[in-house]
Amino acid sequence: MENHDLLTDLGERSGDIALQCSETAGFLARLNRRIQNDSQRLSDLQSNMETLVTSQSESVTAARELSLTARRAGRIVADGHDTIGLSLEQIAGLVEQVTGLEGDLREFLSVIETVGDISGQLGAIARQTRLLGINAAIEAARGGEATQGFAVVADEIRRLAEQAGESASSVGDQLGRLDRDARRLIGGVEANIDRGRAVGDRIDTLRAALTDIAGLVTQFGERSESIVACTGQAEGDVAALRNGLSLFGNRAAESAARVDAARIQLEKLEGMANDMLDRSAHGGQRTRNSRYIALAEDGADEVSAIVEGALARGDLHAGALFDTAYRPIAGSDPAQYENGFTAFADAWLRPLLDRRTAEDAAIVGCCLIDINGYLPTHISARSHPQRPGEPLWNMEHARNRQIFMDAQTRRALDGESDFFLYTYRQDLGEGRYRALRSVFVPLVFEGRRWGLYEVGYLI
Repeated sequence: MENHDLLTDLGERSGDIALQCSETAGFLARLNRRIQNDSQRLSDLQSNMETLVTSQSESVTAARELSLTARRAGRIVADGHDTIGLSLEQIAGLVEQVTGLEGDLREFLSVIETVGDISGQLGAIARQTRLLGINAAIEAARGGEATQGFAVVADEIRRLAEQAGESASSVGDQLGRLDRDARRLIGGVEANIDRGRAVGDRIDTLRAALTDIAGLVTQFGERSESIVACTGQAEGDVAALRNGLSLFGNRAAESAARVDAARIQLEKLEGMANDMLDRSAHGGQRTRNSRYIALAEDGADEVSAIVEGALARGDLHAGALFDTAYRPIAGSDPAQYENGFTAFADAWLRPLLDRRTAEDAAIVGCCLIDINGYLPTHISARSHPQRPGEPLWNMEHARNRQIFMDAQTRRALDGESDFFLYTYRQDLGEGRYRALRSVFVPLVFEGRRWGLYEVGYLI
């Protein structure tokens, strides 16, 4: 009797150990998943770092080229500044010469006016001389032969007076044209003088601008030298960060491998504890699990009766019952499926699952699992319509029509026994688990292994 009690107690303790192993293995799985996610992000960061290293190298090269360009630009601007300054000085001298032409042209115009006055006086003298010649000719005619020689002189004076008048008139006309041309030239020179004065002002502005440009180029050169120094220092910092990330990535990978190794070892321990728990449950002694084993066997018998009765009546066909051509439900997340057994299971077996789950407060849920881990239906509390965009909520509240598979379920599906008592981790999505005790009872229809009837509970 004491040996039976000891075996029973050992089995119960093994169950507790298996439950703890399940919880710890679940924790390690979550931790490993986080490490792997962090490792992936770290890998992405390392890829970004490689890009940054390349960009940094290009930046250093560009900064050095920029510095050389700044130096060359400084020399070119300095040389250009001297050349442009000399050119501006020559232009300024030319402007001053053009400006000085105004006074010379106005003096020339005064000379033309003076010559014009002289020409007018010469014309007047020629006219008076001609009149004098006419008077002398008249007087010679009166004197007869005695004044014939004077008449010849008078004619010559008149002829010279006419020639002098014509010359004076021609000179006057030429001087008039020269005066008009000179005045037009003075007008154009005055306009150019105004432009020259404006150019002079712009030359002063250009000199100031060139001085400013030379200063900016000098400042640009100084800044480019600073950029070269900063990029050189940043290149060293980036290299150190790159090495640090690489080292951290290697250590993260090692940590993930060690955590995964620890998880595997813990799962082996969990399997050993579950074997002891299952053997203890088959020892014939009453334990805390006996009630749930009995409830599971009764539930499996009722399921079998319903399914076999439907097969006998023709309400259900074996092809639909054993259908494994799962059809994905569009838009479901996590993925849900339908097969030939789904509608029958919802209508005939879900009420049974709800009723059996309500038999004990410790029961989390009763469900059916086919040979591939497919749940054609579930209790109503786990069979809600999915919410779009809420996969975590769907994972917990819309577990029907999904496919689940874990190590303990696989062992129960492959094992040969009247029932199996294991602890296992119920997958809640994205690395979340819940440690349960479950009784799995094999379901066999028409001599073929269909799957399991499961009662999950917490004690």
